[in-house]
Amino acid sequence: MFTGIIEAVGKISALTPKGADVAVTVDSGTLDLTDVKLGDSIATNGVCLTVVKLTGKGYVADLSLETLNRTAFANYKAGQVVNLEKAMLATTRFGGHMVSGHVDAVAEVIECQHVGRAIEFWIKVPPQLAKYISEKGSVAVDGISLTVNAVRGDEFKLTIVPHTAAETTMADFSVGRKINLEVDVIARYLERLMLGDKAAEKQPQVTMDLLARTGFLG
Repeated sequence: MFTGIIEAVGKISALTPKGADVAVTVDSGTLDLTDVKLGDSIATNGVCLTVVKLTGKGYVADLSLETLNRTAFANYKAGQVVNLEKAMLATTRFGGHMVSGHVDAVAEVIECQHVGRAIEFWIKVPPQLAKYISEKGSVAVDGISLTVNAVRGDEFKLTIVPHTAAETTMADFSVGRKINLEVDVIARYLERLMLGDKAAEKQPQVTMDLLARTGFLG
């Protein structure tokens, strides 16, 4: 579990294919690894990764095919700058929101403009995730805990203050950038809980055939 408060910015130094999987080597920059051991978790651009090796300058973690399919890691190359956060402790000051490090989907920056000293971004999300995003709610973007300031359909706005831009990768965001998005975990659990006993039943997939059979298509 993480808080979405970034501790350091690091850099991917290598991506090594391992069959269908990939091993990623991260230069952790100023992140303090003295209390990190093998098997610990570090959120790397919002993706919870397990440390399998400590290198002295950082760590190595494995990326499964599932991770590559569900996150922006599929597009990363050596030199990619990443946000880093170690797993929270029971005594950690909870400055952000509950972040699991389990990315829901890849979203895209579609607008960017400076407003005073802040930067405003509009992010477009896959339509199936729009229901989880609400004005003044929380999201994690590349592992950063952020507040949604406006919503329009499957798009939402973020207002980034100078400190956040300086301490994370967001100063480098531009239109077209693919980002890791994690919606508020509470919203996901509530949706499942509201199914009640029906949660044990297989839910039908929405297809053109289903829409036709239920009268939604003429």
